[in-house]
Amino acid sequence: MPRPFPLPLRSLPFDPASLLPGALRQRIAARLTTLQVPDFTLPAGLARLCARLPQQPPTHALTLLLNLALGRILPRDTLEPLHGRQLQVRVLDAGLTLNFSLTDQGFRPVIRAEAPDLTLSARSRDFIALALREEDADTLFFSRRLRMEGDTELGLLVKNTLDAVDWEALRMH
Repeated sequence: MPRPFPLPLRSLPFDPASLLPGALRQRIAARLTTLQVPDFTLPAGLARLCARLPQQPPTHALTLLLNLALGRILPRDTLEPLHGRQLQVRVLDAGLTLNFSLTDQGFRPVIRAEAPDLTLSARSRDFIALALREEDADTLFFSRRLRMEGDTELGLLVKNTLDAVDWEALRMH
């Protein structure tokens, strides 16, 4: 049986930021609120290498994150139309193609990928900016930095769900 971590971060008896002097803490907080993901593209060689590697480990990581969010910030009832449909996320500059589906047990990797019902493609920087709410899906889509292929109804459902997510629910208090 795996041993749990000795003390989860959420149960620390103090705020780690309180260890910093007041002025430094305020400067760091101010910088973090204005921090933006720099514009970058991963090297082409990395994409060629990653494309040759098994795609299951990063797909498992993605589905784990999605399942952690499912029911907490991703409402199950809203995602019902995704049930049984194959989704694909392509991280273009990383050479990753992640195939997964929503089942009764949550998001699961698809082992034998067929033609996906919906494919979302972008650079890693754009997916990070989307997750951090620096940019919204519409901006990325209309600037051709996020591509959606396949079932447009599913694409709109995913986009609207991402827009409605309460990201503040993930913050530690």
